Amino acid sequence: MRFKRTAVVGALSATLIFPLTALGQDTYTVESGDTLYTIAEDHGVSVDALMEENSSIENPDMISVGESIAIPGSESNSSSESSSAETSDAVSSQSESEFEQEVVRLTNEVRAENGLAPVEAESSLQSVADAKSQDMIENDYFAHESPTYGSPFEMMKEFGVSYEGAGENIAAGQDTPQDVVDAWMDSPGHRDNILNPDFTHIAIGYEEGGEYGQYWTQMFLEK
Repeated sequence: MRFKRTAVVGALSATLIFPLTALGQDTYTVESGDTLYTIAEDHGVSVDALMEENSSIENPDMISVGESIAIPGSESNSSSESSSAETSDAVSSQSESEFEQEVVRLTNEVRAENGLAPVEAESSLQSVADAKSQDMIENDYFAHESPTYGSPFEMMKEFGVSYEGAGENIAAGQDTPQDVVDAWMDSPGHRDNILNPDFTHIAIGYEEGGEYGQYWTQMFLEK
């Protein structure tokens, strides 16, 4: 098994890819004809949120072609966190499970559209994905490398999961399964993981809390 690294992706072998893009905050490059208002509308955020995230912008009517605009996570994070806190643990757990199952369904829907076989939910991997999302909340980070468990591959091995190939996608701030799958599919590296023909099994870890409100971990295995 060889080790491959580039500036954007790193993996344990040529079949393993995990993008390092933080989906909780994207960056958009201004194009001709763009305004701050159209950028805000296209990304589902308010102009005020864009202004707050990009302190260098003093006038919303004055942006330049080629300028990089940081896109904050969804504005509904705080309300989602508040409503989540008011529900019982049982209801919250059920909702999280339903969200995880829906991400699996949507992932397989996208794979089918691209002529690929479905991936199967893997129970041994489920606890790993759940633990990763919870770990990001508890330790206040958003990265593939965990201060608790190390790399995704080290974490899988620590949990006793065996594989021939593996990959991980993470995201934060997306409110729904459709939102997070759309975000991953719009990012080339994450899309490559979802459409990897070698992957056979999947697990989704969804947890609420932390800075972004919602944390998602999508893990794949080739078995």
